[in-house]
Amino acid sequence: MDDEIIGARIRRFRGKRLTQKQLAEHAEVSHDLIKKLERGARQGASIASLQKIARALDIDIADLVGKRYGIPSSDPHAGVVAIRRALTAVDDLTGDERDDLPIAISEARRAVDYAWGAYWNGRYEVLAGVLPSGISQLRATAHVAQAADVAPAHELLARMYWVTGCTLVHMGQADPAFTAIRSALSAAEHGNDPLLLATLRGSVAWQLLVQGRYEESHKVALKAAASVEPVGDASTSELSVYGSLMLQTATAAGRGQKTREALDLAGAAGEVAERLGSDTKDYECNFGPSQVVMQTVDINVSSERYPEALKAAQAMPNRGAGLTQVSQARHLLDQAAALNRIGQHQKALDMLLAAERIGGPEWTMYQSLLKQVVAELLEKERPNALRGLAQRVGVR
Repeated sequence: MDDEIIGARIRRFRGKRLTQKQLAEHAEVSHDLIKKLERGARQGASIASLQKIARALDIDIADLVGKRYGIPSSDPHAGVVAIRRALTAVDDLTGDERDDLPIAISEARRAVDYAWGAYWNGRYEVLAGVLPSGISQLRATAHVAQAADVAPAHELLARMYWVTGCTLVHMGQADPAFTAIRSALSAAEHGNDPLLLATLRGSVAWQLLVQGRYEESHKVALKAAASVEPVGDASTSELSVYGSLMLQTATAAGRGQKTREALDLAGAAGEVAERLGSDTKDYECNFGPSQVVMQTVDINVSSERYPEALKAAQAMPNRGAGLTQVSQARHLLDQAAALNRIGQHQKALDMLLAAERIGGPEWTMYQSLLKQVVAELLEKERPNALRGLAQRVGVR
């Protein structure tokens, strides 16, 4: 996307080291797919296929699809570079005094809740400004915490690292994102909340999924789920965290093209959702009937089962009102991709425009799937609404 289409990137990274046929063999995709992508006859492929091609080229998928973003700012203490600097502070090695002063636990909790609120509303520019100082302040708070404050201070630091990792994933910054989530795990180990630890391991699984490490993602999520499997009269939080981890395991199986296993796992998560009876949000885990439908659609789309994906979407309760704003928008993107692939181009465009309205312009700019579907639609027809959307998201 951007100024260079996927096919041009494949050709550039392939260079003279591999022929098209050799790349197809290494990636275990069809030679025809590589030819069409490089020729511009196709503007995209399934996530699984793109991951295979990226792996065969020995690059990150973010480099292949052009999804590695920064957030330009006049503030030198904001943006991706500032976040990376906060994540990799070396004051413990230099002996320098910490720049940020510790804050009260109550203030730390408000800072964490504000960051997560911005994340769930797709406000990445806001996060670029608050995360660098938030990390430093909460690290200072955890460093000086004593007695009863030790556990909550470290758990809040873990949650701040966690939202940082999630944000960096959307920026296409896989390496610092992984640093953030591993830092979150380390901080949480100084707390006393097993559900938080399990949830963070689930976030590790999600990041592995984004990197195309499907088997490892599956194993990590499955082990995390097993560690908190509800027994007897479980609480809502226990059911929510466990069900969310089961869905994460299902998604990893789906991306690994183990469709039957993925759907079985999603069905098991659906049984947990039935026990809950409604959509919940515990430990930043949105789980319930709506989330199960959303991920079932995602599994079918990633397996290129487009009619099945659209049929599954019909089971969404209350038109997705139980999903967060950005999850609603993402769910529409999956449906748009499915509609486009079965030739219902106008409906696909309508879904994209709806996703843009719900997600907002800031969220929309960082959605590679949306850009891919827009590029594919531009190959077929160019109504004014599509041209306008393409201009807004930077697709030519």
